[in-house]
Amino acid sequence: MRKLIVATLLLSAATARAELPSASATSVRQALASGKPVVIDLGARTCIPCRKMAPILESLAAEYRGKAGVLFIDVHEDQAAAEKFRVQMIPTQVFFNGKGKEVSRHIGFIDKADIVKGLKAAELK
Repeated sequence: MRKLIVATLLLSAATARAELPSASATSVRQALASGKPVVIDLGARTCIPCRKMAPILESLAAEYRGKAGVLFIDVHEDQAAAEKFRVQMIPTQVFFNGKGKEVSRHIGFIDKADIVKGLKAAELK
């Protein structure tokens, strides 16, 4: 019985954690016009590597608030974004400089340190 309770608590804690909301076209435009570097992660909530990245993106969004934009777009919900950003596989991360120009992209899981490197290459101060 005790194991069942512990397992239930662990499962509910894992499913209760927040995730970045899927960014709207308006929030993407605002981020790209902000004068700050931006990373947009295009994936899906059902994709295993994308789900592994969710806590990393949440952490970076909080850590770099006001310094860089960290956005997530669920391409299953927003197929127009997948076309606009020419996504061929998920997850895809697209890095933009402060002028809103794409400077690099990565396909697949990417760890926190490499996202930070990408943001620094996109002129993160």
